[in-house]
Amino acid sequence: MNLLESLRYLAALAEHRHFGRAAQACHITQPALSNAIRALEDSLGATIVRRGRQYEGLTPEGELALAHAHRLLHEAEGLRQALASRAGAPAGRLTLGVVPSAEPVAARFCALLQALHPGLQPVLRSLSSPEIEAGLDALAIDLGLGYTDRPEVRQRQLAVWPQYEERCHLLTAAGPGDGAAEAPFRFGPPVSWREAAALRLALLTPDMHFRALADEAFASAGVAPRPALETNSVLALLMAVQPGAAGGLAAVLPGALVSVARSRPGLVARPLASPVLRTPIGFLTSAGGRPTLALQAALAVAERDDWRALVAAHSGALEGADPAAGPFSA
Repeated sequence: MNLLESLRYLAALAEHRHFGRAAQACHITQPALSNAIRALEDSLGATIVRRGRQYEGLTPEGELALAHAHRLLHEAEGLRQALASRAGAPAGRLTLGVVPSAEPVAARFCALLQALHPGLQPVLRSLSSPEIEAGLDALAIDLGLGYTDRPEVRQRQLAVWPQYEERCHLLTAAGPGDGAAEAPFRFGPPVSWREAAALRLALLTPDMHFRALADEAFASAGVAPRPALETNSVLALLMAVQPGAAGGLAAVLPGALVSVARSRPGLVARPLASPVLRTPIGFLTSAGGRPTLALQAALAVAERDDWRALVAAHSGALEGADPAAGPFSA
């Protein structure tokens, strides 16, 4: 039995929560993955996976084995990177967990990182804030991009690398007074949360941290919206606003999605005010474990002036910034 491979299969099973999908991610057959997990159980002398007609989770012994697996796999990846990397040319895998509202920023970061270091293989995963925090703690992911002011970040003593302040916008279709549906995207004047609550809104689902922040802003304005559409997909939230649609939906968006909306004509983004909501977003790293060369390279890129300019233009922090400026603006 190859112990590291078996631990990698265990980590994949815990991530995908399905034998078939885990086997596909590991590029092996489902029977091969199942046999490897059983061999690992025999080697450890404990049942680590609860099985019924399908995967039902890990046993307490399995959770302990998974924690050790993440650490061993992290050390093994660090060793591979150290052996494969030349001076100034890091190579290897970097797993980045990102909250959905920051996905456009994270995608641009990975593109810039890979362009600067072709030997790196960024893996971008959309995760909730608790999943990012737990993943960093367990060394299951290398780097997070998320909300840095959450109490859990301080409790876990995660290292924070500030990036930008997330601001909220209301995205609507251009009205008759704003020009045709083919008119270029534009920013409109601020709108209050109270005014926004009266519209047919598309919002993220209540389990998402951005929605919790938006609900707090609505409550502070003395209103409670009744959303016409809820989704946990930031793409669906963006596409819910259709130019030229009579009586269509408006969406409450994080600033990073506004940058994506700018490519669509017939839309208007208005900053939400009364109150103005500013939430810090940053990179997060684990306080434990030795940083791999890939992680060191990523953090160095996060400090570069060209990245700082790029994130300012695409995070919604600067409404007047030109998204065509700088590299990787698409």
